[in-house]
Amino acid sequence: MVDCQHMDVFIVVLQSVLVLLGIGVIGFWITRRGVIPESVLSVISRIAIDIALPSMVFAGIVANFTPETMPDWWQLPLWFFLFTGISLGVSLLSMFLFSAKETRGEFAMNLFYQNGLFFPIIIISGVFGVGSEYLPQLYLFIMLHPVLFFSTYYLFFRKTNKEAQLKWNRIFNPILIATILGVAVQLAGLGRHLPDFLKSMFGILGGMALPLTMIILGGSLYLDFRQRGRIYIKEIIKFVAIKNIIYPLVFIGVLLLIKPAYGVALILVLQAAVPPVTSTPILTERAGGHKAISNQFVFSSFIFSVISIPLVFWLFNRFFPMP
Repeated sequence: MVDCQHMDVFIVVLQSVLVLLGIGVIGFWITRRGVIPESVLSVISRIAIDIALPSMVFAGIVANFTPETMPDWWQLPLWFFLFTGISLGVSLLSMFLFSAKETRGEFAMNLFYQNGLFFPIIIISGVFGVGSEYLPQLYLFIMLHPVLFFSTYYLFFRKTNKEAQLKWNRIFNPILIATILGVAVQLAGLGRHLPDFLKSMFGILGGMALPLTMIILGGSLYLDFRQRGRIYIKEIIKFVAIKNIIYPLVFIGVLLLIKPAYGVALILVLQAAVPPVTSTPILTERAGGHKAISNQFVFSSFIFSVISIPLVFWLFNRFFPMP
């Protein structure tokens, strides 16, 4: 007999993933119809990344992060380094064992850099509520991910364009600044003294982050789809099998060995289960790689995640029941 609680979790996670992908489909459609011109997508992208997303992170930390009830918050960036080390090992091993020579850079890059913010946010909010204590934990865990991403992505390619060289504005990015500022405000006990209009302003701005980002993703996928060229079916199958299935299974195995607190285990398994970060095709091209290959990896992993993420979360929930 199927456990109703586990089935309910599966359905909630499935619906959460479908919400994201549904917005992406709308972005694909309106870009195809010419509602959003190609030149406008880059402008919207800057608004989402530099304004909406930092506002969401800052508002979430101020609203949900309380140092007194989360004394081990400082350990979360350390867990990020553990996740990154294991992820890098799996990515490089998979690249050499399974990837074709012509797709190795794109294969490893898309395995290594996960979409570690948007998918976990919508899943955690759907399962535990928008005021969940796991959301600020997620923000603290993931705050160094953009730094890692923008400072290392070009290392996966032998021939790198000058445009991919390290730039400090990509290291000290708005998301990192918003996270540090939000934590500092809460540690100093200033959050309760912030005017309500400021909290509301950042909350409203932050509310744009998810829909804007998924619309941008859908539009970008359409633009790339028009110039898709050769379809690497065999590489796509291998990539999706590793990224969407093997990756999370490896981390569930690791979690069973180390048995961390539930919040940490939840974040780690979600990081392992999500598709690649949406900007890998753009940065692949910037680094001198094959943009179409990265785009096919991202698109295929996103589509398959409709099934794989709920299944992974269902399996995780059997070993780590919700408190």
